[in-house]
Amino acid sequence: MVSATTATTASARRTGDRRLARSGTPGPDPVGRPGYARPALLAILAVAAVLFTWDIQHSGYHAFYSETVRSMTESWKGFLFGSFDPGNSITIDKVPGFLWPQALSARIFGFHPWALTLPQVIEGVLSVAVLHRAVRRWAGENAGLLAAGAFALTPAVAGLFRTEVEDPAFTLLVVLAADATLRAAREARLRPLLAAGIWVGLSFQAKMLEAWAVLPALGLLYVISAPAVLRRRLAHLAVAGAVCVAVSASWVLLVTLTPAKDRPYVDGTTNNSAVSQVVGYNFVSRFSSLGISAKDTGSVSVLTMAGAAPAHASSRSGPHATAARWGKMFGPSLASQVGWLYPAAALAVVCGLAWRRGRPRTDPLRAGFVLWGVWLTTFFLVLSAGAVGGHTYYMGVVAVPLAALFGAGMVQFWHAWRRGGRARAWALPTAVVSTVAWSAGVSELFPSFLPWLAPAAITLGAGALALLALSRTGDEGTRRRLAVLGLGVGIAAMLLPSAAWASSVLNPAYGHSGMGSTGPVATRHRAMHHRASAAPASSRRTAAKTPDGTSLSRNQRQLLAYTRAHQDGATYLFATTSWRVASPYVLHAGANVLPMGGFTGAVPTPTGAEFRHLIATGRLRYIVLGGPATAPGRSVARWVRDHCPPVPHQPSQLYRCSPSSAASLAPQDR
Repeated sequence: MVSATTATTASARRTGDRRLARSGTPGPDPVGRPGYARPALLAILAVAAVLFTWDIQHSGYHAFYSETVRSMTESWKGFLFGSFDPGNSITIDKVPGFLWPQALSARIFGFHPWALTLPQVIEGVLSVAVLHRAVRRWAGENAGLLAAGAFALTPAVAGLFRTEVEDPAFTLLVVLAADATLRAAREARLRPLLAAGIWVGLSFQAKMLEAWAVLPALGLLYVISAPAVLRRRLAHLAVAGAVCVAVSASWVLLVTLTPAKDRPYVDGTTNNSAVSQVVGYNFVSRFSSLGISAKDTGSVSVLTMAGAAPAHASSRSGPHATAARWGKMFGPSLASQVGWLYPAAALAVVCGLAWRRGRPRTDPLRAGFVLWGVWLTTFFLVLSAGAVGGHTYYMGVVAVPLAALFGAGMVQFWHAWRRGGRARAWALPTAVVSTVAWSAGVSELFPSFLPWLAPAAITLGAGALALLALSRTGDEGTRRRLAVLGLGVGIAAMLLPSAAWASSVLNPAYGHSGMGSTGPVATRHRAMHHRASAAPASSRRTAAKTPDGTSLSRNQRQLLAYTRAHQDGATYLFATTSWRVASPYVLHAGANVLPMGGFTGAVPTPTGAEFRHLIATGRLRYIVLGGPATAPGRSVARWVRDHCPPVPHQPSQLYRCSPSSAASLAPQDR
């Protein structure tokens, strides 16, 4: 009797799951998946892999990040702390977690541009797969497939997972956190909620405090929908939050508890503090346009960058600046990269919440709309208020909720249309019309790029409306076939502009922008990036370059050979007055060169006393002057010229300082 009851229950559950899969409501079991689901998902993953890997052999080195990866492969100490130089004198100006996969890849495959890009490709394909799983668990198979497809075909996403920046790892980890939280909220389970806390903590190692911007959405999802009493829900969130904080703070604590003499100096700070780097330099300073100052946080001023102002620095103020700041997500450079589905996603949130009114508190479908709606709103506000500049790769975390809302919204709109006879049925044609019109408007902002795109999208949209209208007449079979065809054409019309821009990465003229951008925005950002980097050897496409020093210029090879031949037991081959001068030697030869001033050029390391101590102890003998002016470089240049003779027959401003020359340092510096 028990066995029969169990079998009957299991059969009923499978039948119910099949019905749920067809209706688009949450939680279909794999047994009830339609036959096309797996092939469709594999096709989407294949398209994503092509977009992310196309022309990967011609990937370029990222100025600053690639040098850091090269140094991280030279020693495990450099790997752990994220050292910019092989001598571990200074870290990168960010928490180095996002570079760990790249450094491991370079250790396995050798130091090549494609080896540094490969981890991001893998992170991208996994992000598409995990987003599909999360949305499928929430809103059904069809919603998951639509979300995965829309995400993969987002231009910013197609460009993002071809770069060496922080956001590929960050995007994957926060999607994993969302997937785990959705799983936890269905049955009020603590274990997946703890996993979500771990994923957010790991994403902190990639993007620092921006990772915590997902917490309001994840926490609200759990507290409003988990089937448990409020006390238990809050207790679960408290435990998961503690885990999240502990994992997030792990690298900062490691650096803080390690004596300064045993680790690199923390870039971006005036006080050698990882807390200052994370809180001041990489967070507070990003909101300077709101009148917030980071000067009391131990952070260097980002406005003092040597050679070029950073993309996020701006002194503009007034009404026009305010409008530009809060409207930047709708501007051409960002809307063309991530914003094609804004209308459909907004309509999905409104309808998803309005149509689920009166449902039980634990209604998982409504809770999912809350999750993605709060996520999207939070990042809209954070990125509008903060510094984005040309960094379109920041948009990956915005593409996630847009794609999820598009997928679930279209499924809900479809069911409302099929039921007919109610005002809700107008949601589907409204989504098609508004999204196609918006997309056509964005396309027209770039009239010389794909001029056929707006007319094509409008034509498809009109065809979809005609088919949907015809589906209201005739016999049941004809109506259904016309409605399905109209839905398919409408989805194609909405996704066409985004897909066309994303596919531009297949064109060498638009690929590898370095900023995660596509289309004509990519060419603009590539030009800006090259001008700002002031390091031609490390910012051009480098397919033919090798990591053995042969990519250096003749003069650079001459300098490298001379200092290696006359190193005489010194720790450093030579010192440079900026990271830009040191960059090619670190990147292409792994040379132990001492840079000064950090990324901005304003970091007080080495101090004059530290510099002359290196000379006195024989750890440093040669100094190369010239290049971008930095604060430490200016402080030592005069002393070097006064006390160290130039090396003859060298094309660079190379000086040799003997230990005896350090006797001239001031008494307070001894």
